[in-house]
Amino acid sequence: MFRTVISQVCTRAARLNNVRYLSGEVNEAANIEKSVNNVTLLGRVGADPQKRGSDERPVVIFSLATHTNYKYEAGEFMQRTDWHKICVFKPTLRDTAYKYLKKGQRAMINGRISYSEFKDTAGNVSYSTAIIADEIIFFQ
Repeated sequence: MFRTVISQVCTRAARLNNVRYLSGEVNEAANIEKSVNNVTLLGRVGADPQKRGSDERPVVIFSLATHTNYKYEAGEFMQRTDWHKICVFKPTLRDTAYKYLKKGQRAMINGRISYSEFKDTAGNVSYSTAIIADEIIFFQ
C-alpha cells in the first residue's frame, strides 16, 4: 500500500513538471534546465550596416548607441554612451536591415547576447561581445 501511494505521488509530480516516465526511468530531455538570454535595446544606429561573412554564412553588422543619464557630483546631469555591436543572421531580417537602416536612425533590437573569443596567428586572444538580433523595430 505504501508503495502504491508513493507511486501515485510521483506520477502526479511528474505530470505537474511535464516529466514522462519511460519504463521506470526519467526521460533525459526532461532533465534539461531552461534558461533565458534576452536583450532589448532602444538606441540610434552608429553607422550604416555592413555586409560581412561568407556566402554560406552571411551577416549584417552595425553599431547601436544607447545612453544612460546620471547626476554628476556638481549637480549637473551627464550622459554616458554605450556602444553595442549588432549582428543579424536571419535572411529576411538581414536584408531588410541592410536596405533600410541608416546612420542616426532610432531602432529597437530584440535578441540575445553572445560572447566570442578569437586567437590570432601569434596566439594572442581577443574577446568580443555582440547582440544577435532576432527582431528589429524601425523608427522614423
